[in-house]
Amino acid sequence: MIAPIATTIFGNEPAYTYLEAHLQSPGNRGWRRYRIIVVNRDGHLAEYREDLGPAKKFKGARQLNIPSLWCHSCDELIALGEELRYDKTLDIDELVKMDSKQYKLA
Repeated sequence: MIAPIATTIFGNEPAYTYLEAHLQSPGNRGWRRYRIIVVNRDGHLAEYREDLGPAKKFKGARQLNIPSLWCHSCDELIALGEELRYDKTLDIDELVKMDSKQYKLA
């Protein structure tokens, strides 16, 4: 899906989702870490992308996908992303086990 671009975001603006990922830079000039925040622009989802720097500076960092569904502001999600980026106490395997007990997987 190609989403419209948001060139700016506001700290108190509600966001749909927050992502941090290592992606190829434009022109294939190497891997970079990007922060992507999806916001509402004129009734449509729009992506705000921020280059956080070379991916090699983020060794050991988790790639993040934090759904917000308009419940959190951009500032709240940025703070949460910075907190969880290197958090080793969050056990993804345990979360998946808990999730599968709560929901019946077909």
